[in-house]
Amino acid sequence: MASSTGFSLNFSPLSTSFKHNQVPHHGISNVNLLSLPSLRIRPGPMRLRVSCAAKPETVDKVCSIVRKQLALPEDSSVTGESKFSALGADSLDTVEIVMGLEEEFGISVEEESAQSIVTVQDAADLIEKLVEKKDA
Repeated sequence: MASSTGFSLNFSPLSTSFKHNQVPHHGISNVNLLSLPSLRIRPGPMRLRVSCAAKPETVDKVCSIVRKQLALPEDSSVTGESKFSALGADSLDTVEIVMGLEEEFGISVEEESAQSIVTVQDAADLIEKLVEKKDA
């Protein structure tokens, strides 16, 4: 039985040409790999990170709200990569953080979306998406 640890995606400038390659992959022989210059799939650790890169001021505002909701010292290290759980937040704290974000930004976060928020960056990206949607 074959198994795979995952794939990583790399994007490069678009081109009109492509080629078809066969490459070995973690014990699986002759894996067919379609290589587009603009999209390459390579064997590697399973890791998917999609980031909308929210504005720095949005991330800073979310950091401030998280500090306030969790009663963290002003000089505590809270960044976009900070996970709520690593900052000591439990599920109730996370709900209160989301409520604070809704109030501050004048948005409404659906329960499904709220459950997908793990980091400060996740929250900031979601906020910008919802604000943009609201203003459209």
